[in-house]
Amino acid sequence: MKKLIAFAFCSLALYGAGPNAMIERDLLSMMADWKKAMISRDRAGLERVYATDLTYSHSSGRVETKAEAIEASVNGKTRVLSIELADLVVRGYGNTALVKGKVTLQNNVDGKMETIPLSVLHVWVKNPAGWQMVARQSTRLAP
Repeated sequence: MKKLIAFAFCSLALYGAGPNAMIERDLLSMMADWKKAMISRDRAGLERVYATDLTYSHSSGRVETKAEAIEASVNGKTRVLSIELADLVVRGYGNTALVKGKVTLQNNVDGKMETIPLSVLHVWVKNPAGWQMVARQSTRLAP
């Protein structure tokens, strides 16, 4: 009887880990990969995370391609020291997913420290390379 009850609980747990739960798990992992690559200035990591046709929009209005976003992250004057992710909500739509939430960046710009609170929307597409970011839009929040 104990084995039957254990089997029933395991079945319920697997049932609850349906497509949306798997997409959420995958996308939160991709957000962690993006965060790590940004902080460590990891060109190869950003190449994996970003789709070829990336549109990366900053809160300042600047829009970058994949190549421009990677170059700015790896060799730019702004050095990302930390990224705090909060209130992330993942919505899956088949091979497309949205990750909405808050991001607080700690940057060093030419020796000057700055904290930037943002509302962000990341758009991800699942392709043969796995989940990749195709678009990012950010809005600066009041401190």
